Amino acid sequence: MEIKSAKFKKGIRGTDDILYEALPQIAFIGRSNVGKSSLINCLVRSKDLVKSGKTPGKTREINFFLVNDGFYFVDLPGYGFAKMNLDKGEQTAKMIQWYFMEKVYKRKVVLLLDMKVGPTPLDLEMFRILQENHQDILVVANKADVLNQKEKSAQIKNIAIKMPGVEIIPCSAKNEEGRSEILRRIFE
Repeated sequence: MEIKSAKFKKGIRGTDDILYEALPQIAFIGRSNVGKSSLINCLVRSKDLVKSGKTPGKTREINFFLVNDGFYFVDLPGYGFAKMNLDKGEQTAKMIQWYFMEKVYKRKVVLLLDMKVGPTPLDLEMFRILQENHQDILVVANKADVLNQKEKSAQIKNIAIKMPGVEIIPCSAKNEEGRSEILRRIFE
Protein backbone atom coordinates (compact mmCIF):
# COMPACT_ATOMS: atom_id res chain seq x y z
CA MET A 1 0.00 0.00 0.00
CA GLU A 2 1.39 3.37 -0.98
CA ILE A 3 0.45 6.29 1.21
CA LYS A 4 -0.28 9.29 -0.97
CA SER A 5 -1.97 11.64 1.49
CA ALA A 6 -2.29 12.10 5.22
CA LYS A 7 -3.78 14.95 7.20
CA PHE A 8 -4.84 15.67 10.75
CA LYS A 9 -8.62 15.40 11.02
CA LYS A 10 -9.37 15.99 14.72
CA GLY A 11 -8.58 15.17 18.32
CA ILE A 12 -11.27 13.85 20.63
CA ARG A 13 -11.62 13.16 24.35
CA GLY A 14 -14.99 11.43 24.30
CA THR A 15 -17.85 10.34 22.06
CA ASP A 16 -17.67 11.87 18.60
CA ASP A 17 -19.19 11.05 15.20
CA ILE A 18 -15.72 10.35 13.77
CA LEU A 19 -15.63 7.10 15.75
CA TYR A 20 -18.58 5.71 13.84
CA GLU A 21 -17.63 6.66 10.29
CA ALA A 22 -17.45 3.69 7.94
CA LEU A 23 -13.67 3.92 7.62
CA PRO A 24 -11.17 1.44 9.04
CA GLN A 25 -9.12 2.65 12.01
CA ILE A 26 -5.51 1.68 12.64
CA ALA A 27 -4.90 2.52 16.30
CA PHE A 28 -1.36 3.10 17.58
CA ILE A 29 -0.79 2.49 21.28
CA GLY A 30 2.31 2.21 23.44
CA ARG A 31 4.14 3.60 26.43
CA SER A 32 4.97 7.27 26.52
CA ASN A 33 8.24 7.96 24.72
CA VAL A 34 8.19 4.70 22.72
CA GLY A 35 8.02 6.57 19.39
CA LYS A 36 4.36 6.42 18.29
CA SER A 37 4.52 9.86 16.68
CA SER A 38 7.81 9.04 14.96
CA LEU A 39 6.44 5.73 13.65
CA ILE A 40 3.29 7.31 12.21
CA ASN A 41 5.39 10.05 10.58
CA CYS A 42 7.69 7.34 9.16
CA LEU A 43 4.76 5.37 7.75
CA VAL A 44 3.27 8.42 6.01
CA ARG A 45 6.75 9.77 5.14
CA SER A 46 6.21 13.11 6.82
CA LYS A 47 8.43 14.74 9.41
CA ASP A 48 5.71 16.73 11.12
CA LEU A 49 2.23 15.29 10.56
CA VAL A 50 2.15 13.99 14.12
CA LYS A 51 3.68 16.43 16.56
CA SER A 52 5.98 14.86 19.11
CA GLY A 53 6.96 16.78 22.17
CA LYS A 54 10.21 16.94 24.07
CA THR A 55 8.24 15.87 27.14
CA PRO A 56 6.79 12.32 27.16
CA GLY A 57 3.05 12.09 27.76
CA LYS A 58 2.24 15.09 25.55
CA THR A 59 -0.70 13.48 23.73
CA ARG A 60 -3.78 13.95 25.92
CA GLU A 61 -6.49 13.14 23.41
CA ILE A 62 -7.20 10.60 20.71
CA ASN A 63 -5.95 12.07 17.42
CA PHE A 64 -7.35 11.00 14.06
CA PHE A 65 -5.34 11.32 10.85
CA LEU A 66 -7.11 10.71 7.53
CA VAL A 67 -4.85 8.65 5.26
CA ASN A 68 -5.46 8.24 1.51
CA ASP A 69 -9.02 9.51 2.15
CA GLY A 70 -9.91 5.92 3.03
CA PHE A 71 -8.89 5.11 6.60
CA TYR A 72 -7.71 6.64 9.85
CA PHE A 73 -4.45 6.35 11.72
CA VAL A 74 -5.49 6.86 15.34
CA ASP A 75 -2.81 8.11 17.75
CA LEU A 76 -3.73 7.21 21.32
CA PRO A 77 -2.14 8.79 24.38
CA GLY A 78 0.91 6.98 25.73
CA TYR A 79 0.58 5.08 28.97
CA GLY A 80 2.92 4.71 31.90
CA PHE A 81 4.65 8.09 32.02
CA ALA A 82 6.05 8.22 35.56
CA LYS A 83 5.98 12.02 35.95
CA MET A 84 2.33 12.33 34.93
CA ASN A 85 0.21 13.17 37.96
CA LEU A 86 -2.13 10.45 39.20
CA ASP A 87 -5.35 12.15 38.00
CA LYS A 88 -4.01 12.67 34.46
CA GLY A 89 -2.71 9.09 34.36
CA GLU A 90 -6.07 7.73 35.46
CA GLN A 91 -7.92 9.92 32.92
CA THR A 92 -5.60 8.67 30.16
CA ALA A 93 -6.13 5.02 31.18
CA LYS A 94 -9.92 5.49 31.19
CA MET A 95 -9.84 7.19 27.77
CA ILE A 96 -7.79 4.35 26.25
CA GLN A 97 -10.05 1.70 27.79
CA TRP A 98 -13.15 3.56 26.59
CA TYR A 99 -11.79 3.76 23.02
CA PHE A 100 -11.21 0.02 22.82
CA MET A 101 -14.66 -0.75 24.19
CA GLU A 102 -16.37 1.40 21.54
CA LYS A 103 -17.70 -0.55 18.59
CA VAL A 104 -16.19 0.91 15.43
CA TYR A 105 -16.47 -0.04 11.77
CA LYS A 106 -13.15 -1.88 11.61
CA ARG A 107 -10.07 -1.57 13.80
CA LYS A 108 -6.54 -2.94 13.85
CA VAL A 109 -4.20 -2.15 16.75
CA VAL A 110 -0.48 -1.53 16.45
CA LEU A 111 1.02 -2.11 19.90
CA LEU A 112 4.37 -0.37 19.92
CA LEU A 113 7.21 -1.58 22.17
CA ASP A 114 10.75 -0.36 22.75
CA MET A 115 12.83 -3.18 21.28
CA LYS A 116 15.81 -2.51 23.52
CA VAL A 117 13.70 -2.54 26.71
CA GLY A 118 11.35 -5.34 25.66
CA PRO A 119 7.78 -5.68 26.96
CA THR A 120 7.31 -3.98 30.32
CA PRO A 121 4.60 -5.01 32.81
CA LEU A 122 2.48 -2.11 31.46
CA ASP A 123 2.94 -3.38 27.87
CA LEU A 124 1.93 -6.88 28.95
CA GLU A 125 -1.14 -5.51 30.71
CA MET A 126 -2.13 -3.55 27.58
CA PHE A 127 -1.61 -6.69 25.48
CA ARG A 128 -3.90 -8.64 27.84
CA ILE A 129 -6.59 -5.92 27.66
CA LEU A 130 -6.43 -5.85 23.86
CA GLN A 131 -6.73 -9.64 23.68
CA GLU A 132 -9.67 -9.65 26.10
CA ASN A 133 -11.40 -7.08 23.88
CA HIS A 134 -10.74 -9.29 20.81
CA GLN A 135 -8.66 -6.71 19.00
CA ASP A 136 -6.64 -7.52 15.87
CA ILE A 137 -3.11 -6.83 17.21
CA LEU A 138 0.19 -6.22 15.46
CA VAL A 139 3.21 -5.89 17.76
CA VAL A 140 5.87 -3.50 16.45
CA ALA A 141 9.23 -3.38 18.22
CA ASN A 142 10.58 0.13 17.60
CA LYS A 143 14.14 1.46 17.98
CA ALA A 144 15.61 -1.67 16.36
CA ASP A 145 18.45 0.47 14.98
CA VAL A 146 20.13 0.52 18.42
CA LEU A 147 20.57 -3.29 18.50
CA ASN A 148 22.82 -5.62 16.53
CA GLN A 149 21.40 -8.66 14.71
CA LYS A 150 22.05 -11.07 17.59
CA GLU A 151 20.40 -8.73 20.11
CA LYS A 152 17.39 -8.22 17.79
CA SER A 153 16.91 -11.94 17.39
CA ALA A 154 17.09 -12.53 21.15
CA GLN A 155 14.65 -9.72 21.86
CA ILE A 156 12.13 -10.95 19.26
CA LYS A 157 12.22 -14.40 20.93
CA ASN A 158 11.72 -12.73 24.33
CA ILE A 159 8.73 -10.74 23.06
CA ALA A 160 7.21 -13.82 21.36
CA ILE A 161 7.38 -15.77 24.63
CA LYS A 162 5.68 -12.99 26.59
CA MET A 163 3.17 -12.09 23.84
CA PRO A 164 2.30 -15.37 22.12
CA GLY A 165 0.17 -15.68 19.02
CA VAL A 166 0.93 -12.35 17.35
CA GLU A 167 3.32 -11.27 14.64
CA ILE A 168 6.23 -9.11 15.82
CA ILE A 169 7.85 -6.69 13.42
CA PRO A 170 11.15 -5.04 14.33
CA CYS A 171 11.35 -1.48 13.07
CA SER A 172 13.17 1.80 13.27
CA ALA A 173 11.28 5.01 12.67
CA LYS A 174 14.70 6.64 12.16
CA ASN A 175 15.84 4.58 9.17
CA GLU A 176 12.48 3.12 8.00
CA GLU A 177 13.49 -0.47 8.84
CA GLY A 178 10.29 -2.53 8.85
CA ARG A 179 8.16 0.22 7.26
CA SER A 180 6.98 -1.76 4.23
CA GLU A 181 6.35 -4.88 6.35
CA ILE A 182 4.25 -2.88 8.83
CA LEU A 183 2.19 -1.33 6.00
CA ARG A 184 1.74 -4.74 4.35
CA ARG A 185 0.53 -6.26 7.61
CA ILE A 186 -1.74 -3.34 8.44
CA PHE A 187 -3.52 -3.51 5.10
CA GLU A 188 -3.67 -7.25 4.47
